[in-house]
Amino acid sequence: MSSEEVQFDRRMLDALICPRTQTTLSYDAEKQELVSKAAGLAYPIRNGIPVMLVDEARVLD
Repeated sequence: MSSEEVQFDRRMLDALICPRTQTTLSYDAEKQELVSKAAGLAYPIRNGIPVMLVDEARVLD
């Protein structure tokens, strides 16, 4: 990780929910994603900011 990369603030998890299912999310630090197991989606984190758009989410395998 470069020194210029911004880290995701895990305290945000308390405030964020999946926009599709309204359920809690888990943080995948390795992939820099917020995972909604209920929706089967992973929302990307870009520059430390979660992109909470269903259209931007990756479908889980």
